[in-house]
Amino acid sequence: MNNQYRKVYLDHAATTPVRTEVLEEMMPYFQEFFANPMSVHHFGQKSAEAVDLARGRATKLLAGSTTDEIIFTSGATESNNLAIYGICFANSDYGKHIITSRIEHHAVLEVCHHLEKLGYEVTYLPVDRCGLVNPDDVRKSLRKDTILVSVMHANNEIGSIQPIEEISRVVKENSKAYFHTDAVQSVGYLDVDINKMGVDLLSISAHKFYGPKGVGALYVRKGTKINPFIRGGGQEGGVRPGTHNVPGIVGLGKAAELVITDKLKESSRVLSLRDKLNSGIEKGIEDVIFNGHPLQRLPNNANFAFLGIDGEALLTAISEQGIYVSTGSACSSGEVEPSHVLLGIGIKPEFARGSLRFSLGRMTNEEDIEYTLLILEKEVRRLREISPLRRRV
Repeated sequence: MNNQYRKVYLDHAATTPVRTEVLEEMMPYFQEFFANPMSVHHFGQKSAEAVDLARGRATKLLAGSTTDEIIFTSGATESNNLAIYGICFANSDYGKHIITSRIEHHAVLEVCHHLEKLGYEVTYLPVDRCGLVNPDDVRKSLRKDTILVSVMHANNEIGSIQPIEEISRVVKENSKAYFHTDAVQSVGYLDVDINKMGVDLLSISAHKFYGPKGVGALYVRKGTKINPFIRGGGQEGGVRPGTHNVPGIVGLGKAAELVITDKLKESSRVLSLRDKLNSGIEKGIEDVIFNGHPLQRLPNNANFAFLGIDGEALLTAISEQGIYVSTGSACSSGEVEPSHVLLGIGIKPEFARGSLRFSLGRMTNEEDIEYTLLILEKEVRRLREISPLRRRV
């Protein structure tokens, strides 16, 4: 790539850089305070104190939670796996029915697919054109043997925010099922109040809010019947055994503290930039489809289908000029398949293949947006002139 181009990272939904303050707080726990926090000696207890501090910070990020309800994991995938497998294996005597949505992250959907092979039944709820689950559909799907409902807080591709409080109310008023939400994308920008949302389990991952990769947490409401799916020692109350990743946990805790301090201001700032991007695309480029809810969505997320263009080609073209985004497609077995999320909201496969996700963050500024719009308009025009897809739209 030619180094003359500006570098614009618009893929914060995939991962974020570790903040300097987070890295600085983590560093001593790699070498100076390296002891195992489960060791009873004084050296080990220094590490245990750091883990306890991080757990306390996590409870402030997840308002209404308590320290004994926070389980540290290796990230969102493990948190989601632990929530779903843990509830299903602990409550199979009561029932084997699960409810989720068609647009969940693969870390939820793949677990559900596997559980179906083990004899569980899964209801995959449809969503509307904006990507929202209808609480009435949840109500109609609940059965006496329903043990778990899992609906994400905000979608990772289109940013739509689910009516979690309404869904929770329906679940609690009409069943004895547990309610889990994947809050990985939302926790950095939205207020997450455990009791207001009415959830029993909630997943987060540090690298989505400027913490390190390889560490996350699962909130488990006190009294929830859950089994570990990893066997080993007694760490994390025996629910998640394995030696603590102390530097990572410290980083998650510090990142959580910074989110609490900066969330309101940062959400407002990126929302303004996101709206500038949306407006520029809609005014400057013809034949685009905006994906997701226009208002009820994450402040840093924009997703567009550029008709008559292959998304991978557009991504490559703008990447070569320093703009980094994601497509609405996934690579499977060497073939590019349309995003299940975009198909789930009713986007035609050929349009889904032409979609890009723009996710803004702390590094994004107005000049980045202006540069992105300039390059996008130029490359969309160029690709449409040479694309055979254009003739079929």
